[in-house]
Amino acid sequence: MKHISFLAILLGSFVVGQAQHKHPAAPADTVAAKPDHSEDIEEVVISATRSTRTIQHIPTRVEFIGGEELEEKGNMKPGDIRMMLNESTGIQTQQVSATSANSSIRIQGLDGRYTQILKDGLPLYAGFSGGLGLLQTPPLDLKQVEVIKGAASTLYGGGAIAGLVNLVSKAPSEEKELRFLLNGTSAGGLDLNGYYGQRFEKVGVTVFASRNSSKAYAPGNTEFTAIPEFDRYVINPKLFIYFSPKTKLNIGVNGVFENRTGGDIQYLKGRGDSTHSYFEKNKTTRLSTQLAFEHQFNAHSTLTIKNALNHFQRTITIPDYLFDGKQFSSYSEATYSYQQEHVEWIGGLNYYTDDFKEYPVDAFPKRNYNQQTVGIFLQNTWKANHWLQLETGLRGDEVKDYGFVLLPRISALFTISPEISSRVGGGMGYKTPTIFTEETERIQFRRVLPIAPDNNTLEKSYGGNFDINYRTIFFDKLSFSVNQLFFYTRINHPLLMEPTTTNSYRLLNIAGYMDTKGWETNVKLGYGDFKLFIGYTFTDAQITEQGTKRDNPLTAKHRLNNVLMYEVEDKWKIGLEAYYYSKQPLNDGTVGRSYWLCGFMAEKLWERFSVFVNFENMLDTRQSRFENIYTGTVTHPVFRDIYAPLDGFVVNGGVKLKL
Repeated sequence: MKHISFLAILLGSFVVGQAQHKHPAAPADTVAAKPDHSEDIEEVVISATRSTRTIQHIPTRVEFIGGEELEEKGNMKPGDIRMMLNESTGIQTQQVSATSANSSIRIQGLDGRYTQILKDGLPLYAGFSGGLGLLQTPPLDLKQVEVIKGAASTLYGGGAIAGLVNLVSKAPSEEKELRFLLNGTSAGGLDLNGYYGQRFEKVGVTVFASRNSSKAYAPGNTEFTAIPEFDRYVINPKLFIYFSPKTKLNIGVNGVFENRTGGDIQYLKGRGDSTHSYFEKNKTTRLSTQLAFEHQFNAHSTLTIKNALNHFQRTITIPDYLFDGKQFSSYSEATYSYQQEHVEWIGGLNYYTDDFKEYPVDAFPKRNYNQQTVGIFLQNTWKANHWLQLETGLRGDEVKDYGFVLLPRISALFTISPEISSRVGGGMGYKTPTIFTEETERIQFRRVLPIAPDNNTLEKSYGGNFDINYRTIFFDKLSFSVNQLFFYTRINHPLLMEPTTTNSYRLLNIAGYMDTKGWETNVKLGYGDFKLFIGYTFTDAQITEQGTKRDNPLTAKHRLNNVLMYEVEDKWKIGLEAYYYSKQPLNDGTVGRSYWLCGFMAEKLWERFSVFVNFENMLDTRQSRFENIYTGTVTHPVFRDIYAPLDGFVVNGGVKLKL
C-alpha cells in the first residue's frame, strides 16, 4: 500500500480557507503568544480542531497567532518561523546542531519529536522530513498559526503527544494582495520574499516565492559557524476553483531546495588545511502536493476530502561520513461533519504512510522502514447550556507492526461570567518509533542501529490541562487579561538512545516513564497605544527509570517573557522584548548557565510600504562566551548540547511593499 490511487490524489484535501476572520486578533478568551492588536474580536475559526465553531466557543484550549503578529515576527526573522514560536510561553525551539543550526520545537519540556507540525491541517513534517523543517518555512504566506498544547493525537493520529502546531496559509480574496519583503542582516543574511493572491469569479490563485541566503558567520573569535552558509529557494503556487458556493477545490505544490554548509570558519572561508577541515553539509529537496475538496450538501452537513504527498531527500556530509536518505510519505483523509446550533458531529477515516530508504556507502545496517497507519475517528461538540460546552473525541489507529491504539479525549469550556472562563481537558497519545530524534540528529545518525518492531514499541502517553481566564477593562481605558494554565503529561516507556558495546548506538524503550508538569501564567495590559505582555513558564520535566529520577535535559525550569509594544495604527510599531531562561541540565551531566535575551524592533509604515529595523540579542548573549561548545580538537570536534544562542547580537532591517 505504498502508493495512493490516482483518484485519491485527485480528490485531495480540504479548503484552506476554513479558518477565516476579518481582522487579525488574539483569541477572545485565550491569551496568545503576544499582545493582540485589536480589542474588536471578529469571527476567528480554528481549523486545527476540525470544528467550524469560533475560537470563543471551542472547548479545546487553542493559542492563536494572527496575521499582524506574524508580520512583526517576519520583521525579525523573515526566513523561518523559529522566533515566532520560541517567544511563546511553554514553547522552546531547541537548536540541535551546533554547525547547521537545525532546530526542533519543544512544548512544555518534551522533546521535539513529540510535537506534530501541520501545514493547513496536513502532517508534512514527520519522521525524516521534520529535519530542517523549522528553518525552511518562511512566515510571509501564513494567515495564522494555531497551537494546541498537550495530547492531541486524537485529532490527527500519532505524534502529537506534546501538542501540535498548525500553519494556516493565506487564501485568495477578491482584493488583490501583492507583497514583497527585502531584508538584510549584519551577519551576512539576505531574504527576498514575494506573495501574490487574488480571487476572480470562479478561480483564485496564490503564489509564494522566496530566496533566503546567508554567508558563514562566526562572531568574535569562535572557531565554528554560528550561522551556516546557505542558499534556499522556496516556491509555493496554489490554484483555487469555486465550482459553486457549496463546492470548492484547491491544488497546491510546494518546493524547497537548499544547500547548507557549516563547520570550521577557516574552512568555509577558503583557508582550510589539515587542521581546519571540519564541515557539515546539508543538501535538501522538499517537494509536496496538497489537494483539497469540500462539498456542502446543505446548511448542516459537509463532506471534506484531503490528501498530501511529500517527498523529502536529505544528504548530510561530514569528514569521513555520509548520510543519504529519501522519504516518501502520504496522508489521505475523508471526513463528514453535521452541525446545528447546539451540537456538531465530525467523523472520518484517514490513511498515513511513511516510507524511508537510505543509501549508505558503508556496510552498516540500513535504517529503512515502511510505516502504514489506518485510523477512524469521531468527534462531538455539544453546547449543553449557556455556561457549559463539551468536546469529546475517540480515535482508533491500526499501526502496521505495532498493533491497535485507542485514543479518547475530552475538553470542557465553562463560561462563568462575561469576564471569566475556564477550560479543562485531557487525552491520550502515541508516537511510532523511528531513528529520527534530537539525540540522533546531533550525531548525524552515525552508527545508530535500526528500529525494529521486535525490539521497540509505541511510546504511549496521557495528560491533561486546566486553565482559567479573566478579562476586564478598568476606568474605560486600561484593558487587562490574565490566563493561568496548569499542565501534566506522562509518556510510558519513552524511546531513548544508549551506547552499545560495539561502538554504536541503539534506541530503546526504557523501563520507566517521562513526565512533565508545571504551569504557564500570561498577563496582558493595554492602555492607549501601549500593550504590555508578561509570561512565565514553570516546567518540571523528569525521566524515571527503574525507580531513579533525573531531569529531562535541555529544559529550562523557569522562563520569563516580557514584551512592550507601542503602536500608532498605520504609522508606527515599536517593541521592546526581554526573555529569561533559567539553568538547563545537559546530557553530559553538567548544567548550563541562565541567561537573558533582549531585543528592540521599530517599523515606520506608509500606505504602500514600510521600513523596519530589528536589534536582536542586544546583550550579545552567546553560549560560546560562557564555555567551549565542543570537546576534542577542531579537526575532530565533539559538540556539546546547545542551550543558548550562538550568533549573538545581530541587526537586521529591510523594506516591505504592498502593491
